[in-house]
Amino acid sequence: MTGSIATDHLMTFAGRFADSLVVEQLDKISLSFLVESLQIRRGGCAANIAFGMANLGQRPLLVGAVGADFEDYRSWLERHGVDCDSIHTSETEHTARFVCTTDVDMAQIATFYSGAMAEAREIELQPIAERVGGLDLVLVGPNDPVAMDRHTEECRTRGIPFAADPSQQLARVDGEAIRTLIDGAAYLFTNEYESHMISQKAGWSERDIAQHVGVQITTQGKDGATIRQQGHDPIHVDVIPGINPLDPTGVGDSFRSGFLTGLAAGLPHQRCAELGSALAAYVIETVGTQEYVLTQSSLLDRLAQAYGENSAADIGDRIRCPRP
Repeated sequence: MTGSIATDHLMTFAGRFADSLVVEQLDKISLSFLVESLQIRRGGCAANIAFGMANLGQRPLLVGAVGADFEDYRSWLERHGVDCDSIHTSETEHTARFVCTTDVDMAQIATFYSGAMAEAREIELQPIAERVGGLDLVLVGPNDPVAMDRHTEECRTRGIPFAADPSQQLARVDGEAIRTLIDGAAYLFTNEYESHMISQKAGWSERDIAQHVGVQITTQGKDGATIRQQGHDPIHVDVIPGINPLDPTGVGDSFRSGFLTGLAAGLPHQRCAELGSALAAYVIETVGTQEYVLTQSSLLDRLAQAYGENSAADIGDRIRCPRP
């Protein structure tokens, strides 16, 4: 799991951002929102995904760059089953910070300080592969752009399957860089907006993307997720019903945790997406991306209620949460 490792500063705004936007004045925007709460939580896309996979019984390898202030966070991740032995620690920079405000519509305005994350470009994957006896799949998540390029190219050069998850970094890179990041990926993860951004900036149609990646997984918020693979009919999976949303931060990461865990367990893509959607339900009902409590019994109950007893049985046969 390569990508960002960060501390999240999460705030809530009791109004709607849209009510404060004047379309004719967006080029002169200057806004301040009085927030009602502040939560400081562990986060970062790669760390969130690794945490979710560990809660589903996997032993994921987390690869990224952090500051000396990471020790408590490292202890938390290791205690929950994440392998942190290949994380690079900066001698000068702080661990990255994600500062995000969410309004009543679950819209978000966020900023990200990269800090130590820039040193992720110094990490080579081959020594990690040698330490653990090989890599089944490398997720190249949002990270220092140079590090993302390096990890992607190393995977291609060494024949290591990789999943492309450029996420927030799509806004920072040009079309050529996007094509480089996703070309040859076994899996491509995006949300619906990011999928359109790839098409616009990279100049690739949906058909073009299908020719350059193995499987494209597109999350669509409340409308679920769609899986596309050349030569196969699209698969659509709805979200878990009856959710009481509190904070959407990290929901996409948790979906990836479930999907990747399903892949590791040999489940078909539909079941992978159902597992991802179930884990996402826990996160959106909790403030903080790693604060949810997951048990085997509650997970299977949610799967059975949303997708049927066959889904729960298929997933329950392959997935074992540490908590009963």
